[in-house]
Amino acid sequence: MNFSGVPDNFLGRSLRIILKIIPPNAQVRILQGKLKGKKWIAGSSVNGCWLGSYEYEKQILFEQTIQRGKVVFDLGANVGFYTLLSSLLVGDAGKVIAFEPLPRNYKLLRKHLSINRINNVEVIEAAVSEKAGTICFDEGPHASMGKIADQGNLEVQIVGLDELFNEGKIPSPDYLKIDIEGAEFLALKGAKKLIAQKHPMIFLATHGKEVHHDCLKFMTENGYRLSSINKEKKLEETDEVLAVYN
Repeated sequence: MNFSGVPDNFLGRSLRIILKIIPPNAQVRILQGKLKGKKWIAGSSVNGCWLGSYEYEKQILFEQTIQRGKVVFDLGANVGFYTLLSSLLVGDAGKVIAFEPLPRNYKLLRKHLSINRINNVEVIEAAVSEKAGTICFDEGPHASMGKIADQGNLEVQIVGLDELFNEGKIPSPDYLKIDIEGAEFLALKGAKKLIAQKHPMIFLATHGKEVHHDCLKFMTENGYRLSSINKEKKLEETDEVLAVYN
């Protein structure tokens, strides 16, 4: 059930009142989906995460697509919903590399991995961009909205995927999940060789029309077939794209 889509009626308002009284530090169990029963810090992100309805269509697509024994890169892991889901889907023979630069999110991500005894995930405390270095980062009004910004109040490490791969620090990915608040095109450019050689499937969330256009052009030129994850929106209108190599 998509709890995030509960209408604003008596039932919906009653549910939201109940959710507000749960202490933010409480450990709860995820209620549905592949992650049902896994532990989650209630106030770490939106309630849809532990209700099991977070980004419902994208979550279902993940479950239907990602195969056991494969390698997933989670770019913009935040506090770890897709990291946990990917970890479960690839199994013990697979691996997940999670990238998250914001200290608050990084700490909660590691906590979620610890309380669920996850051991097939490697966490890299950095933002993914075109190349390695440091950059200013704006934490944003919400923990899920941090982004690279010239006037950011925090300095973070950035990495490029091609550089990490060439240095032997990461394996080649079978899947890329990219949701990094406007830096998506920079991350793609920093993984140009990996993408051209390994052709990973890409789950891409874009932020802004220019970034969306640049990302779609990049992926099309690299031989990818593109579709909207939200079936009700056209490719030009959506901000959630699935890219599969032809």
